[in-house]
Amino acid sequence: MKALDHKLLRDLVLLKGQVLTIALVVACGIASYVTLHSAYDSLIYSRDAYYEHNRFPDAFVHLERAPKPLAKRLELLPGVASIETRIQETALVPVKTMDRAATGILVSLPDEGTSQLSRLHLTRGRLPDETRSDEVVVLDAFAEAHQLQLGDSLEVILNSSLRKFRVVGVAMSPEFVMTLPPGGMSYDPKRVVVLWLRERVLASAFQLEGAFNDVQFNLEPGVDPKQALRSIDRALEPYGGLGAVTREKQASNYMLSGELTQLESMATVVPAIFLFVAAFLLNVVLSRLIALQRSQIATLKAVGYDDRAIGLHYLELVSVVVLLGALGGVGLGAWLGDAMTGMYTGQYFRFPEPEFRLEARVVVFSLVVSLVSAVIGAASSVWAVVRLPPAEAMRPPAPARYQFGFLNRIVGSRLISVGGRMVARELLRRPLRAALSAIGVAFSIGIVVVAGFWFDAIDNLLNVQFHQAMREDLNVTLMKPAPERAVRELGHLPGVRFAEGYRNISVRFSAGHHTRDGALVGMPARPELRHVVERDGATKSVPSEGVLLSKELARRLDVQVGDEIWVELREGDRSTQRVAVSGLVDDAFGLQGYMHQSALAAWLGETPSVNMAALRIDPLRRGEVLERLNDYPGVLAVGAPSDFREQFEAQSGEIMYVYTFIMAAFASVIAIGVVYNGARVSLSQRSRDLASLRVLGFTRAEIAGVLFGELAVHMVLAIPLGIWFGNVLAVGLMSTMDPEIYRLPIVLSTRTYAFAVSVAIGSGLISALLVRRKLDKLDLIGVLKTRE
Repeated sequence: MKALDHKLLRDLVLLKGQVLTIALVVACGIASYVTLHSAYDSLIYSRDAYYEHNRFPDAFVHLERAPKPLAKRLELLPGVASIETRIQETALVPVKTMDRAATGILVSLPDEGTSQLSRLHLTRGRLPDETRSDEVVVLDAFAEAHQLQLGDSLEVILNSSLRKFRVVGVAMSPEFVMTLPPGGMSYDPKRVVVLWLRERVLASAFQLEGAFNDVQFNLEPGVDPKQALRSIDRALEPYGGLGAVTREKQASNYMLSGELTQLESMATVVPAIFLFVAAFLLNVVLSRLIALQRSQIATLKAVGYDDRAIGLHYLELVSVVVLLGALGGVGLGAWLGDAMTGMYTGQYFRFPEPEFRLEARVVVFSLVVSLVSAVIGAASSVWAVVRLPPAEAMRPPAPARYQFGFLNRIVGSRLISVGGRMVARELLRRPLRAALSAIGVAFSIGIVVVAGFWFDAIDNLLNVQFHQAMREDLNVTLMKPAPERAVRELGHLPGVRFAEGYRNISVRFSAGHHTRDGALVGMPARPELRHVVERDGATKSVPSEGVLLSKELARRLDVQVGDEIWVELREGDRSTQRVAVSGLVDDAFGLQGYMHQSALAAWLGETPSVNMAALRIDPLRRGEVLERLNDYPGVLAVGAPSDFREQFEAQSGEIMYVYTFIMAAFASVIAIGVVYNGARVSLSQRSRDLASLRVLGFTRAEIAGVLFGELAVHMVLAIPLGIWFGNVLAVGLMSTMDPEIYRLPIVLSTRTYAFAVSVAIGSGLISALLVRRKLDKLDLIGVLKTRE
């Protein structure tokens, strides 16, 4: 073994505490990268494999009614490779385990065999018998939520007629990985059920014999999707086509992609912080080690070791630290990534065969980035070694130059204790070290702050949405638009205290070459139960003329107040009208515009109508109201804001708590790494001074106060910096999310700040206890000896 290798081993033993803490920080950086990227890769792989194996289509379109012979013409459209027509309708499905009916999405299967596109993956049972009309296949998420078994009976209100079906199969479908109820804002497997029936059963129930109202398309490779969709829309316009969409905008896939984009953004930001801190710590430790080993470096150069060999020696030390961190980081990251993948596929994404994958590129990239960041962090220290002349290294470093300024006079005041003056002078003499230490602790505080941000932002969003925007007890979605008298009829139901109606239509907004699909909502002149509310809780009035646009929609269309936009109906006669933008609202969900109901009705050329209603009810008669609504003709779905909130919190809660716990644990590692290494460096540089104080009569507690007082100041400086950094991180993370789905407000609570600060302080106390053991072992005899 070479002499430098022996020296490397001795240095590692000497610095075992610092090496361990830095390796832990590196391990956290690698683990966070491997965890998030492996989970992301696993979910992407599972999704893509599922889509490919079960032939998830490229485009979708729903229409009112078209004759079956039209299918031949659709297959000949440019860019279309294959199609499959079907019937898709909605219905109410009363369930014994709920106080109101679930919303059923009814999808036809060919009378013989099975679908060629969006193929089902049967988890239990079989497909409906081709000769029977009373058998259905149920979506597995709904069956699991209600513990449905094969052979169970299920009631379905088919076109106002109650029918009983027998569950013969439970299946997954790439088209329904996530299900969203009408008017809902989150995945809800309890209240949305997909039922697959033979086509003749649905056709008979909805008078669609010899016709279809839904088409799926596979497009030819390399074709421009926009051109293909335009051809499809033109062909289906006479048949009430509602506008074709690609798989990117298909409801389930759109929500799924939004969740994956969020995961991908976190996989980039969080690991970068840990690796930056690791580089910073390596720089601090190596600088201290080189300062202590000046004479050794001079001796090595004097006996013939060149600059390259000595520089590589210290880089080997860095490599060993990174390797130690990598061994633990990759293993921990793989374990956490597998667990996170399991949580996502167990709660959110219904894949038939989810597979955890740890790609070699993820491991290699994490190792390379970790090593490069560590080498960059150590570069300045290694460069100092390389350019240090042997003769100069033989001498002790020149004393630092200090100036006696105004701050020194304040520090010298006898109003401050001796220990306090020593702490203050050390801070004034080495401000850069204090600043770097504070920045390191601030990173740990910022990570916990941004982890808690999700709780605060979602809690604020839910409070605004369900206490200010949606003040109703129940909401009702109708199958078709109904005259305003339908709202009055709902208001006269026993137990209903007040009812209010709205009109919600699908439209396409256009301005110049910008287009976006969204919704146009007709609001009452003086709403009581539903309000247009901004993310900060401020209520916006809907102007009597023109349209009130979501700010995000206005940004996408590149328009401002006073500009005009084109609004095209995506249903009915598909008419287009030019509308002035009368105002903007910073709302939280989706892309929509708001108009007065009277103005919207005038544009549509119809008497005012509604397809949604909000109800305020007598809480004591809730069951009676729900029972009547379940039997009310024309009702598509009945929801409650309180249920939406509970479902949202139940889905997000576990993942958010686990995520926060992991981030808090990783942040503690950062704080311990920074504080412990800072304390060890300070102790090594001031051990002679502190031992001299012990000889002069200072107690162990007093010299500990001198050492840890400086670290306490670093901690105090880090708190406001860490809170600011956490806010910056929160803003940065939100900028990576897709704002077309939802837009979280940048809100942070005192609870989050307190938790972040307590994590940092607790980590600092642990570090202090570890260093205190070294402090108690100072060599008091060595201090009394004269040094040459």
